[in-house]
Amino acid sequence: MPVTHIFPRHCHAKLPVISHGDGPYLSDKDGKKYLDGSGGAAVSCLGHSDAAVAQAIRDQLGRTAFAHTGFFTSDAAETLADSLISHAPGDLDRVYLVSGGSEAMEAALKLARQYMLETGQPDRCRIIARRQSYHGNTLGALATGGNQWRRAPFDPLMIDTTHIAPCYAYRDQAPDETPEAYGQRVADELEAEIQRLGPETVMAFVAEPVVGATAGAVPPVPGYFKRIRQICDRHGVLLILDEVMCGMGRTGTLFACEQDGIAPDILAIAKGLGAGYQPIGAMLCTARIYDAIADGTGFFQHGHTYMGHPVAAAAAGAVLTRLTRDGLVDRAAQMGNKLRAALQDAFGQHPHIGDIRGRGLFLGLEIVADRETKAPFDPARAIHKHLKRTAFEAGLICYPMGGTIDGQRGDHILLAPPFIIDDSHVAEIVDKLRTTFAAVL
Repeated sequence: MPVTHIFPRHCHAKLPVISHGDGPYLSDKDGKKYLDGSGGAAVSCLGHSDAAVAQAIRDQLGRTAFAHTGFFTSDAAETLADSLISHAPGDLDRVYLVSGGSEAMEAALKLARQYMLETGQPDRCRIIARRQSYHGNTLGALATGGNQWRRAPFDPLMIDTTHIAPCYAYRDQAPDETPEAYGQRVADELEAEIQRLGPETVMAFVAEPVVGATAGAVPPVPGYFKRIRQICDRHGVLLILDEVMCGMGRTGTLFACEQDGIAPDILAIAKGLGAGYQPIGAMLCTARIYDAIADGTGFFQHGHTYMGHPVAAAAAGAVLTRLTRDGLVDRAAQMGNKLRAALQDAFGQHPHIGDIRGRGLFLGLEIVADRETKAPFDPARAIHKHLKRTAFEAGLICYPMGGTIDGQRGDHILLAPPFIIDDSHVAEIVDKLRTTFAAVL
């Protein structure tokens, strides 16, 4: 491997050099072509050669590349915010533009705290989230997340948060329990935890509408989030939804929470907002929260240098147009149904595929040693790593992870291909997964 000064994700990884992208494919400098079956990390919802987004970036660069938001706003940022709010659920009314998902979640947590201060509730500082969640890699977001493997090295540096059970029906729903009853039971853990901590101390509950990287596209059961919303409202607790991975059309609606019939007080988006063309994220909040700041100190005590970046905002505006006006969200729902059906046909009875789940083009396959007992493979075998490497060698980019069950045990594959895929790409994904499973499992 040639000498490099890049500090990579893994110090001993030997990665090919990217050459170019075309539609749902990426090609390396050796000429090998890969179908991007996971959109990187559920990022590239439009594929890798969208002409409209590229043109929007060029046009904005021709006007203004950068203007600090301490001095200026921009047409690109204003237009993007207007468009997001015109589609947003519930009472979401304001948009805070940042550079990625972790930044969006940090902003959400800090805004929740400042809101409590501005409204005369200084004792409210506690955050409740769910086990096996992931909310970002900065310290506040990492502390909020419930994935023990990610948290463990940095525990001494993190704020104290508490975690309740996830809504994970495949593992935790009792045989004699309806989905609705199971959802009410696990949602009621939030009520119990609020009471344990003291309602006057709890600031926010944080959750992913569909759990992404740590659990593999785990959707909630019917009624779960409506119960969560009721509990938060009863106790004056802010509901923060993390749609960084599952939002922006990924689950078949622009905002994932739409399918559960609720809206949050604060919402974080990123990944699909920029579709990989520019680094961008956003925090959305209600007018009630914004007005508490505006009518109080008048200043959100937070900020980043590149927030509201005009070129990133222009790119995201073009992405949002493609998703909404050009029908790509609807296509994600349609192609998601086709991909899920194809996965079910191919692997629904596979002895080592325990569950096929998700929404839209956000799908997960849970890998098990025994389909009947749901027993996972020994973590020492690192099945997810072998799956990732073998699929990549076969020309398929997918997103396998380990620790699905509790941060240590379990394996899954996350699929999140671009919304532009067609039937031939569905067949290619399934065929290359079949080859991968035959080699590894």
